Amino acid sequence: MDENAARRAFEVALSTQRPVFEEFFLARLLDLKFEYQEDRCVITFGIQDFMLNPQGSLHGGIIATVMDISMGHLLNHVQGPGTTLEMKTQYVKAARTGQLRCVGEFIRLGQGISYLKSTLSDEAEDVVAFATATWKRLK
Repeated sequence: MDENAARRAFEVALSTQRPVFEEFFLARLLDLKFEYQEDRCVITFGIQDFMLNPQGSLHGGIIATVMDISMGHLLNHVQGPGTTLEMKTQYVKAARTGQLRCVGEFIRLGQGISYLKSTLSDEAEDVVAFATATWKRLK
């Protein structure tokens, strides 16, 4: 692992993070880029070696985290903050290098409970993982 790159990423995240959507510590550490398109939240980021598991592919926890963020940020963007009640993640393909694209979308937007899905794809547009989740709107 490139320890200097990992330290730099941590220091940048520490110095630029704020407790708000898109700028919180994990979003900064993973260098997530956000874009909102109609009823979608699109997150892009590059794989860094400190994100890899011992087999050399993107760690499943990182994958689940980014997908959760895509759904939570979309809900916040459209309706306000919410919390994940449950999430099911299915891993389809290993990702080892390059840029990834994660798209959060609504399945059903409710007043209190909403259902969302997220898909993470690689540069070849192959699905790496997908998730569905139930969210509760916070007041």
